[in-house]
Amino acid sequence: MACATRRLSSRWFSSSAFRCHENPLGLPRSTGPNSPPQMPRRAGPIQKRSIPNVKRVVAVVSGKGGVGKSTVAVNLAFALSALRPPDFAARLRVGVLDLDIFGPSIPTLMGLQNSEEPLLTSLKAVQQLLFDVDWRDVHGSGLDVLVVDMPPGTGDVPLTLGQLVIVDGAVIVSTPQDVALADVSKGIAMLRKVAVPVTGIVLNQSHFMCPGCTTAHYLYGPLTDFGPPRLVLE
Repeated sequence: MACATRRLSSRWFSSSAFRCHENPLGLPRSTGPNSPPQMPRRAGPIQKRSIPNVKRVVAVVSGKGGVGKSTVAVNLAFALSALRPPDFAARLRVGVLDLDIFGPSIPTLMGLQNSEEPLLTSLKAVQQLLFDVDWRDVHGSGLDVLVVDMPPGTGDVPLTLGQLVIVDGAVIVSTPQDVALADVSKGIAMLRKVAVPVTGIVLNQSHFMCPGCTTAHYLYGPLTDFGPPRLVLE
């Protein structure tokens, strides 16, 4: 009985071949020159690359929601589009990309609520928006600057952008509150891990101007009580 069992076990093990590969289901691979880069595997990080037809990428991020990040992103894009550098024949061509897939605010701020929504797949929506959008105009000119409105927090979307795309700078948006600034420090730490330079911090909703006395009234106390420049430099 023991001998029969040994023969049966030996036959089972010898008849099964050990196979190890990365695509067990045989899914089709995209290997063309314009195929988006994939997320890093354990073998090592992949090389970041630029977004097609985009010269510079500026990310607008926040550690907490409801601080006016999307409003800052839109105003930043409009301000940049009004600039005309000395060596440019025309003003900067600026685009806005809302990567908050599940709660986008840019369409409302831009008056595009009734526009057609893009066809995205749930698993690779971020990569589609980053690498499959043609930012050229009818004359074939790309963008000088792309302002990317990120979802709040330090989840998968900011990590995907930081790991796959060459980001030239990040603007942190916060309110001058201890709770919000605590999340800012986490966001800065995440950006540094993926080698994204922090350009600066916007303390939104910090004060209002009195129409009668033209005096700034600080809603959360003097800004000297907080240390956003220190958070960036540390």
